[in-house]
Amino acid sequence: MNHSMQSADRATHVKIVIVALVAGAVLTAFGTSLRPNTDVVQTVHVIKAGQPTMVSSSGTSVVR
Repeated sequence: MNHSMQSADRATHVKIVIVALVAGAVLTAFGTSLRPNTDVVQTVHVIKAGQPTMVSSSGTSVVR
């Protein structure tokens, strides 16, 4: 076993790359499994405008 990255041979570097790829795949699978269920339909709530109002300087609203 090589204890230094500078003196490591090709097989050691390949092992490190494989371990990194497996760890990345595991993290990706774990993160994907934590996502909420996408079967829920998302609806948009539309807010329709009502009567136009005008605010006077006294603070009371006037409906035209």
